[in-house]
Amino acid sequence: MDVKLLSTFKLSKSYGDRGLFRDLTVNLANHQRIALIGANGSGKSTLLDIIAGETSADSGTVSKVKNSTVGYLKQEIVQGSDELLIAYVLKEPSDLSDLRNKIDRNYELLSSETDSGKRDQILQEIEQLGAIVEAGDLSGREHEAKEILSGLGFKTTDFSRPLREFSGGWMTRALLGQLLFLNPDILLLDEPTNHLDLEANIWFEKFLLSFSGAVMFTSHDRAFLNQVATMILAIELEEVVNFRGNYDDYLVSRAQSLQDRQAAASRQDREIKKQMLFINRFRSKAKKATQVQSRIKQLEKVERIELPRTTKRVNYSFPNPKRSGQDVITLQNITKAYGDNIVYRGLNLTFHRGDRVALVGPNGAGKSTLLKILAGVLSPDDGVRKIGHNVTSGYYAQHLLDLLKEESTPLEELQAVANAESGTNLRQILGGFLFHGDDVRKRISVLSGGEKARVALAKLLVQGSNLLLMDEPTNHLDIASREVLADALNDYEGTICFITHDRTLISQVANQVIEIDNGVVTVFPGDYDSYLYRKQLRAPNASSDKDYLLANAAIGADFSERHSQSMRSSKEGWRRDMKKQERQARTRADTINTTLIGIEAEINEMENLFSTPSQFNNGQDLILLGEKYQKLKAKAQSLWDEWDVLSTEADEINAQLDVLEETAL
Repeated sequence: MDVKLLSTFKLSKSYGDRGLFRDLTVNLANHQRIALIGANGSGKSTLLDIIAGETSADSGTVSKVKNSTVGYLKQEIVQGSDELLIAYVLKEPSDLSDLRNKIDRNYELLSSETDSGKRDQILQEIEQLGAIVEAGDLSGREHEAKEILSGLGFKTTDFSRPLREFSGGWMTRALLGQLLFLNPDILLLDEPTNHLDLEANIWFEKFLLSFSGAVMFTSHDRAFLNQVATMILAIELEEVVNFRGNYDDYLVSRAQSLQDRQAAASRQDREIKKQMLFINRFRSKAKKATQVQSRIKQLEKVERIELPRTTKRVNYSFPNPKRSGQDVITLQNITKAYGDNIVYRGLNLTFHRGDRVALVGPNGAGKSTLLKILAGVLSPDDGVRKIGHNVTSGYYAQHLLDLLKEESTPLEELQAVANAESGTNLRQILGGFLFHGDDVRKRISVLSGGEKARVALAKLLVQGSNLLLMDEPTNHLDIASREVLADALNDYEGTICFITHDRTLISQVANQVIEIDNGVVTVFPGDYDSYLYRKQLRAPNASSDKDYLLANAAIGADFSERHSQSMRSSKEGWRRDMKKQERQARTRADTINTTLIGIEAEINEMENLFSTPSQFNNGQDLILLGEKYQKLKAKAQSLWDEWDVLSTEADEINAQLDVLEETAL
């Protein structure tokens, strides 16, 4: 049975003339996960601050169940200290120490109290407080703390490292690990996935799905919102909307609601115009005076249907760049090390025109290092970086936001890098990034993180590069801005290599995934779904075991016991899973084979046309056919690569099935 743990009643908050939200009322129960959504600056973080008691509302109330505990993760970077990571996570919270002190004081009162009624009250309070302390006792739970830290991406060797050795992002992970380990009744999380890589993100999702308390969180990660949220609380231009369901469900419902409201408003407008025509036509007619007055009174009583105000959103696209050669950039025998840590040894890699490559892997695996080598901002220790014909690259990274000149303006930043073609419409481009009027002359020093990110993206756009190299381009962007970025990248005709923990962006943009882990670089042709599918096929047993652990990473649970139960799964269960995976691989390979037959036939037809060039009216037609031919050849090669991998993996699974059959005899 779900129990209400927290509620707000008619909360309102504004800063000066700018209102954030009005009369916000919401209830939060255990097993409920409410996602706060809205544009940057709409008041989501402020609401969490109010609920956590760190700031006050202008009006309204916040109430929570007596003795319930709250864990709050803010976006602020946590400073390190000499305290060891594992000790930091295991540290008893101050409120638990306060309860122990209160129990001690009650025992002192009990020793001097003679009234039996008051003694009973003191004993009852001691019992209640003791139950809370016992539930929060951290002794003997070190294994759980280590499981959580491992899930968040920490290595075993990290447990005994002092906090000061970790970066700000890893410190935020440490704080998140501490909050999860303490198992509060209510979790308030402000952008908790900002510093998580893909694997840690998936682990964290599954952790929250099994969390027994209540969660309220903000996130710009659409995939995370869809996986975790059971309810959406949307804050937009002071209006608040409650919706039960995940983010995509909310979008569908909102679109339908807006459509219905627009239709009702149109019907109302038509009816009002109809009544006004009657009134104006017969206003001076004595015989119609009564009817005219009646209709005037009816109109005065009509409550006009107001359409919701819409927030401004970025709107831009990357200009079509100059055409590059087929081989855009090549790395040959690249070696790179930081001290004794060898990140790459003998790396060979080539990107072709039109590739849209997502680099994935754990934080610290070397993704940013590879992108910097590709961009030419970091030199390898050994090896060669070759730039293809007519290639110009544009590089975007988070540290570039800090390199924007504090005293300059968005317009000046663009003027410094614009080419002749884009330099004539810089104000229009900045308008697409929501810098209007005098905004283009604001000092960089007064801009927010999101505004600086938009300036950096605008600078990348005006350069007109045909190779885009982007490190976490969605950081500081709200969901709407991320969608526009995805659309712009999909329409872009150049080559892209990017790093992001936003799975939605990878799914929407990538046609190739490169995984980097422990110095090993693995290329996966195809989109993100294809990458996940192949990862599952490569290690079906390990994947199933890992998924089991992730799905059952609930706080306070006995990991070892449930893991042991999982390991007792029968061989028959494994056999069924592996046979299913083999069928999926064969089916996918057959589908690719059918597609290849059609493509190969089209290629043969084109080759026949090339043998009789007299059929072409002009040279331009021949050039266009040649471009289409090259694209089909590249697509065919990509499909052949995918078919080869799938067929091999199916054969490997079949061999494992044979081994299972032999051991069953």
